[in-house]
Amino acid sequence: MATKIQKTGITRERGWLYYLDKKGDVSRTRMARGGGRAAKGKPQCIAKVGVKREDGFLYFIDTDGDVAKTKMARPGSRRASSRRAPKRAPRRTSARGRTKSTRRARR
Repeated sequence: MATKIQKTGITRERGWLYYLDKKGDVSRTRMARGGGRAAKGKPQCIAKVGVKREDGFLYFIDTDGDVAKTKMARPGSRRASSRRAPKRAPRRTSARGRTKSTRRARR
C-alpha cells in the first residue's frame, strides 16, 4: 500500500510523463508515443517539493496528483524462503553403484 508524502494536486495532461526528478521535485516531459507528435524539449518542473528519498522505496505521482511512496518489491524474495529449507540427502544407488542408465549403456 502506498503512503502519500506530499500533496501537490497536479492535474495530468494527455501526452506527458510525470515523474519525481533527482532534486525531489515533480517534473514532466513529452512522451515518445501516445500523445500525438512529440516536440523535443527540456523537462518542465511542475512543483517544487524537495522530497528526500529513502533506500528501498519507489516514489511516484499517484492518481490524485500527489507524491507517494511504496516499498520496492525485491526480486527473489519469494524464492528465498524455499532456499533456506534443509536439503535432502542424495538417493543411494545399488551396492555396485550402477544406475539404470549405466546398465543400458553396457548392453
